Amino acid sequence: MDVLGAIGRTAASGMQAQSQRLQIIAENMANADSTGSTSGADPYRRRVVMFGDLMDEATGATLVTVTKVTEDPTPFRLRLDPSHPAANAEGYVKVPNVDPLMELANMREAARSYEANLNMMETGRQMRGQIIDMLG
Repeated sequence: MDVLGAIGRTAASGMQAQSQRLQIIAENMANADSTGSTSGADPYRRRVVMFGDLMDEATGATLVTVTKVTEDPTPFRLRLDPSHPAANAEGYVKVPNVDPLMELANMREAARSYEANLNMMETGRQMRGQIIDMLG
């Protein structure tokens, strides 16, 4: 078993999973102010990434995978805007259940995790180089 290769595969899978997470966060942020187009229509619903692990039989590495992307079941917020085409009879418009502050925190966490995986990959590459230097 190539331990340093397994480190690289694990780190790469973590980077790929965090990239997918960042994409979903960006979609959430882009749709934070969207509304339904007609009265009573539901707006965009926040999406959340679920992670899992997978054993790579070839290298013995434990890989990170995105197991599924689910919709957040929290209720929509209501905003008073009687002139909006999507307003209900009371004048309220459903707005997405996206909290931009929460999304920014998730974005920062995903970016830091991505960076940690990148550092792990670089460390593995440096260790491989040191072993080659010692053998040569």
